[in-house]
Amino acid sequence: MTDALKRLSDEGVAIWLDDLSRKRITSGNLAELIDQQHVVGVTTNPSIFQKAISSGDGYEQQLADLAARKVTVEEAIRMITTADVRDAADILRPVFDATGGQDGRVSIEVDPRLAHHTTPTIAEAKQLAWLVDRPNTLIKIPATKAGLPAITEVIGLGISVNVTLIFSLERYREVMDAYLAGLEKAKAAGLDLSLIRSVASFFVSRVDTEIDKRLEKIGTDEAKALKGKAALANARLAYEAYEEVFSSDRWAALDKAGANKQRPLWASTGVKDPAFKDTLYVDELVAPGTVNTMPEATLEATADHGAITGDTVRGTYDAARADLEAIGKLGISYDDVVQVLEDEGVEKFEASWNDLLKSTEAELARLAPSEG
Repeated sequence: MTDALKRLSDEGVAIWLDDLSRKRITSGNLAELIDQQHVVGVTTNPSIFQKAISSGDGYEQQLADLAARKVTVEEAIRMITTADVRDAADILRPVFDATGGQDGRVSIEVDPRLAHHTTPTIAEAKQLAWLVDRPNTLIKIPATKAGLPAITEVIGLGISVNVTLIFSLERYREVMDAYLAGLEKAKAAGLDLSLIRSVASFFVSRVDTEIDKRLEKIGTDEAKALKGKAALANARLAYEAYEEVFSSDRWAALDKAGANKQRPLWASTGVKDPAFKDTLYVDELVAPGTVNTMPEATLEATADHGAITGDTVRGTYDAARADLEAIGKLGISYDDVVQVLEDEGVEKFEASWNDLLKSTEAELARLAPSEG
């Protein structure tokens, strides 16, 4: 066992776990990962909760109580998911305190069915922050067109945000702009900017999955040679954009007022193609001030055989641009790819949420007490 995770952490990459379940909380596994595997945060999404709650492990008593109270299925899911997030936040609280609020964070997502509606997203973010009631929570808001003004509004209220489902460089710049606008609102309202945190979840593996499928279809040697290059190029250019925005005059004014940078978070870092090394999106995206949220299999693979050799992002921007340009010259439209991925991302989370609604509804019906 190498200590690749410690080296990764020493390079300025915060290691977060992309998974949560009640069993992971109650068994002591989450505490163990924090203690032994350098895990300093947790992300959740509708698919993760759907998998956890459908397994049934540890949820029976709460479901029975909720059934006895005859709550709606939506309320039941909110009670269950916020309970898990609250407990995980409590386990991570020492990390939060030790890092001055930077890490020790747990993310919970707004209802994915609201992805294209600004006002309900804002209302839901406020409700989730109130329900979880922990300073180390991040409310996840998708980076859809409707999500951007919601991000500004929610940050402006002093609520910390994890912006999710970012695929394109243009959208990422819009996300950073929405964050800065939110900080400016918070500053105007007299809020303490040092207490507001945000990460921007830039998705990685799905970019390769979509582009490599198109390269395979083209089938030439030139096309095949570009497989596995798009996602890293895209993420590395996102970091270049981050460096640019957070060295601007606009940022300097907020920095002076005590604001925190919005860290880039590498999401979807589990490798989908068995032809690639299973730690590809960890080894090749090492840069200071970033977060890498990993499924447990990727975390274990990195601990076992990750090759952490220092910064693998800065200094790669020209090569990254060349890779994306070469892909574009083959007739693959970057704009089309990122739009397809955003649409699919929203649909996948919505489908998981609908599955969760159905399975929870069935459990509530099964556990409902007979009248009397």
